[in-house]
Amino acid sequence: MSNTPLRASSLYSPPGPTHHRHHHRNHLFTLSFPITGSNPHASLHHLATTSNNPDRRRSAVMSSGDGLRPPFQLNDESDFDRIVSPDDGLLSVCGFGSLLSERSARSTFPDLVDFRVARLNGFRRVFAHAAPIFFERGIANPETKEISSLSVEPSEGETLIVTVFNIRKSEIPSFIEREHEFRFLAVLPETLDGKPFTNPAVCETGTLCCYCLIFTESVSFPFRSVILSLTTIDLAVAVGSQEVYFQRYGRYNIHKIWRDDILPCRVYLRHCVLAAKSLGDAAYNNFLDHTFLGDRKTTIREYFVTTGSGIMEEEPPEPLKTRYGG
Repeated sequence: MSNTPLRASSLYSPPGPTHHRHHHRNHLFTLSFPITGSNPHASLHHLATTSNNPDRRRSAVMSSGDGLRPPFQLNDESDFDRIVSPDDGLLSVCGFGSLLSERSARSTFPDLVDFRVARLNGFRRVFAHAAPIFFERGIANPETKEISSLSVEPSEGETLIVTVFNIRKSEIPSFIEREHEFRFLAVLPETLDGKPFTNPAVCETGTLCCYCLIFTESVSFPFRSVILSLTTIDLAVAVGSQEVYFQRYGRYNIHKIWRDDILPCRVYLRHCVLAAKSLGDAAYNNFLDHTFLGDRKTTIREYFVTTGSGIMEEEPPEPLKTRYGG
């Protein structure tokens, strides 16, 4: 089964403290995470309309003049224009894994503002993404298949506690390039007390989330979508060239990006758990109970008492202690 990544954006920003109000208004929120679709043929329209939650239905307000309801896909950089605040040119990023850590978020987006906590309904976290960055940093273990980073997928009844912060529109191109195997969608998070991130009077506002939907037969890269079988040449075609394929994936023997037979990278998982714990008990327990292995059955809480026992006691390599320190 091959999988397709996506990025998402949500159309409205929540009310905030008076001294932050100018950051929230008319913003989108960018959520950086892949979505693995439990229904491989689910459409974006299906994802936007299947919820029975009245708050979520109420919050699915149309985007600025285009008649689309979130989640909807942002196909190229120009699509981001409709989710950027017209007031200050900011949009918001929503983190679900390493970006639960403000320190990690600032290492990627040094000029971010208004870091806060939110909730995203209808999604769960899944360790299903073979991540080249772990090979680059020497923390992947291909022998044990502990090579996975996080993705998220639609799952009715699930809820994620995420983080949200604002970035400049000018940071979008580099963000897309860093997450080149993902696509983008529009979604609607809410505050922790259940209030949708929405201001129906302001159609231009929104929240941008980046995540990855996994479909059975296709993989998408920014600005292109191709049918992917599991051969090296097809993945090279998807990326655009054999040279780019080798640089990003082939040199690490990654021939399939989205998989259900891999385990979390131990250093990365520990980092994500520490980051969630730093946000409080609710975020910590949410991570343990709403994050799954690739089998979609085993939670991280369950994993920690079996194969994953001892992970939280292991220190990252010295050069990575700050980067992966929670």
